[in-house]
Amino acid sequence: MNLADAYLAALKMMESTGPRPLHHTAVFICGNPALVEEAELRSHLIAADPNDELRRALSLRLGTFDHQPEDAAWTEDTAPNTRERREVVLRMLDVEEATASLLGEIIPIANLDEPIVIAEDWTPWYTESIKRSRDFYWGHYSDSLQAAPHWDPKAIMALDKATDRVVERLADPTAAEAYQAKGLVVGYVQSGKTANFTGVIAKAIDAGYRLIVVLSGTTDLLRTQTQRRLDMELVGQENLLRGVKPDDDAALDATDYVRDDPDWDRFVRHGLQPSDGGGSDLYRLTKKSFDYKSLELGISALDFIKRERHLPFFHRENLYTGDTRLLVVKKNSAVLKRLVADLNKITTRLEEVPTLIIDDESDQASVNTSRPKPLSAEAKKRRSAINRHIADLLRMLPRAQYVGYTATPFANVFIDPNDAEDIFPKNFLIALPPGPGYMGARDFHDLNLDIPLDERTKENSAEKAHVYIVNEDEDDQDVDLQYALDAFVLTGAVKLYRQSLGLGTFRHHTMLYHVAMQMDTHREQRAKVKEMWDRSGYRSASCFERLRKIYEQDILPVTKRPDGAAAPSSFEELIPFIGDTVNRIGQTGHPVLVVNSDKIEGEELDFATTPHVWRVLVGGNKLARGFTVEGLTVSFYLRRSRQADTMMQMGRWFGYRAGYRDLVRLCTTQALYDEFEDICQDEEFFRDELRQYAPFGADGRPQITPSQIPPLVAQHHPKIKPTAANKMYNARVEQRRTPMKEPGNYPLISEKTSLKRNTEAFLPLLSAAVAHPEVCDLDGRPVNVLSTQVTNETLVSMLARLHWAKEDSFRPDLNYLRQATPDMIADWHVILPQLKGQDAQVSIDGIGPLSVHRRRVINGKLQAKSQPADRSLVQPIANHPGSTRGGMLLYPMVPKDADVQGELSSSDVVMAFTLFLPQASGATDGKLITWTTKDDSLPSYALVSK
Repeated sequence: MNLADAYLAALKMMESTGPRPLHHTAVFICGNPALVEEAELRSHLIAADPNDELRRALSLRLGTFDHQPEDAAWTEDTAPNTRERREVVLRMLDVEEATASLLGEIIPIANLDEPIVIAEDWTPWYTESIKRSRDFYWGHYSDSLQAAPHWDPKAIMALDKATDRVVERLADPTAAEAYQAKGLVVGYVQSGKTANFTGVIAKAIDAGYRLIVVLSGTTDLLRTQTQRRLDMELVGQENLLRGVKPDDDAALDATDYVRDDPDWDRFVRHGLQPSDGGGSDLYRLTKKSFDYKSLELGISALDFIKRERHLPFFHRENLYTGDTRLLVVKKNSAVLKRLVADLNKITTRLEEVPTLIIDDESDQASVNTSRPKPLSAEAKKRRSAINRHIADLLRMLPRAQYVGYTATPFANVFIDPNDAEDIFPKNFLIALPPGPGYMGARDFHDLNLDIPLDERTKENSAEKAHVYIVNEDEDDQDVDLQYALDAFVLTGAVKLYRQSLGLGTFRHHTMLYHVAMQMDTHREQRAKVKEMWDRSGYRSASCFERLRKIYEQDILPVTKRPDGAAAPSSFEELIPFIGDTVNRIGQTGHPVLVVNSDKIEGEELDFATTPHVWRVLVGGNKLARGFTVEGLTVSFYLRRSRQADTMMQMGRWFGYRAGYRDLVRLCTTQALYDEFEDICQDEEFFRDELRQYAPFGADGRPQITPSQIPPLVAQHHPKIKPTAANKMYNARVEQRRTPMKEPGNYPLISEKTSLKRNTEAFLPLLSAAVAHPEVCDLDGRPVNVLSTQVTNETLVSMLARLHWAKEDSFRPDLNYLRQATPDMIADWHVILPQLKGQDAQVSIDGIGPLSVHRRRVINGKLQAKSQPADRSLVQPIANHPGSTRGGMLLYPMVPKDADVQGELSSSDVVMAFTLFLPQASGATDGKLITWTTKDDSLPSYALVSK
């Protein structure tokens, strides 16, 4: 035994005991004090790189101690992640002062982002005692992550914490009374949701759950990838081999992975059959290449044997000695129908089986899109197929816990919470933070970047560093595709350069070409990319001038950013690696691989068993949701969608890019780039709202429960809604207390009666304002306005008369204004900004002269927005400390191409307005939005427009 082994074993012992004297424990283990001197430990840690096994183990253990809740027995009531907690840990480790100083330097106190938890009250059962005494699968899973260089110790600690938050809100599997919890876990696109639900499954099995069903998306490609991940990181070699001897060739040929998976040696080893080590043997009922099939005579494979027949299966005497069944099934109606039928045949009483259903990509296929209203027995039969089968499983298995996972939660939170058989996350919603090293929206968009546009560079701007704007005209996109291919070659060469320096191994290197979902266009796209590749001159020096320019102007500057890595200082130094890159990309004879159900030349994408995938991937839906595109570096993306969740799921460029995040490039049009920025803001708004309501209220109870979540959803882009309309019919906002109100659902310009009624409501304001022209100072320049004042009561009566394209859309705002007392909102200062030029001056129903403002019309709807400069005319009034006077901008608006004469009628204009609520009107309870369950007698909508 050497020094590292002794200290590793000492740290392992502390998993269940908390901190204890480190050096003395290492001496006890090895029996030789001279072998484990602390001075030698310090020398080892100083010389070690961050991926050294002992240094990683120390980071993980110290971070875990730092992060323990303060009610743990040894913490002396110190708060987590504080200097006081670290002092307690170091004192209990009994290390020398020099060692304590070194540990503080190389392993600083972890500052982990906590998951955001919105949940009902629940009865705690998942105690530290249960976690310590039953950690077979979780222990081996976390050990395997600790041995993986790409897993940062902080990420493992965060995973441990996040999975605890999920498991503790499931029902106690040993409880006498059956209880069914339903929850939703929200991650970011490509942010490690699979790792999270693998950890949840591991802890759930350890705790006593004995039937695990993973619904793994709608494609075989995703199901196979999920099955392999679970087999590799959770199931392990012993459960896969089932006692097959290494020299039994026939048996090994029939076993998954042993013969054909290059990573077989990386599959988890438990060291013994789990049941011999206090765990539960795990039986797979699905395999790498086979989804669930009817078991027929082998139905006993689904049955659960009681060791003590006089006790229920969920009793500890049976549960802790029972086997576990694992199924990874595609969300396919026929597959789920077979599973439901087979479960009906087993002899064990289903109500006794603790079951965990993990629904990956739970907003896809699982949500009921057949609107059942009312929820009669006949209506329930009209559920969409997948949703009906999931409801059947939940009905058959009263001890089943349902946990949905998604990066796009809007469809799930719009499910009817009153439908007891549906999958609404009634018990908890947990939003996961992104892990260390994640590339997300802020790595591609300059969100809230306080740098003028003309001063942004590749060094200080995410957009300039990682985004290349493609021409909107398809006929002019050859230059853009050439850039993408050149960037693909250059970034591959930089990866090989880094690999030559020992800075990581880059097994896969891919480019995504995603232009359309239709399969019949993929062959054409394959041919187009191949033609461009062939005439790019990569096998001669003819391309060097073009590549040199891109390398020096685009690739090299970004490698010098703080998150950059090593790169050749000159193009000449990179040239030898370019040839190797081109050979790898073209080694199969074709640089392009089509990924859809139409096999071309017999090729399929398999990152697991193919030693190296260095290809351009052309595809549609198979590459658009859930599936991890390994080594993705360059994305050429032109496909549009009118739904935010669909678009976000197609953002495969988000994710973990260890060792090459500076090389990632997104090639897309300006319009698509802007749309992605809007939907990223929708998601951040949702998370920010959840974060605001996560802390308990003053009464010690949750401020908000999952059934109150739908009103927290925003829509930043006027055309891209959060999810499909048939998934959004159950939420209704009661009050919207936002400080700025800018409605967007004015009547269509063709609805003359409604326009007339709205204008007539505002005529008293127009008449009063025309009598009070003013000249205001706006940043040193004079601005002409018309102005007046009106009481809140009078304004509310005007606003209550308005017609809207969606009649219920302004109701929540009006409700809040209506209940405001005079000490909150006394009155309003109304301003009508006036335009320069006499041609803009008109009268409306004889009231004037005043300006009308022109706006674009899209789908019959005027795009009525205030001007940012105009807002400064009224915002200071509303924002003044203690102010009870609000500000209102009022705009008579007409279509951009309208033929405006001197006199307009009430039906010719859209009366658009923006309100800035006074400072004194802020919600005293801190809740910006109040909610109510949707009344089916009201119009069907569920959006909070922003």
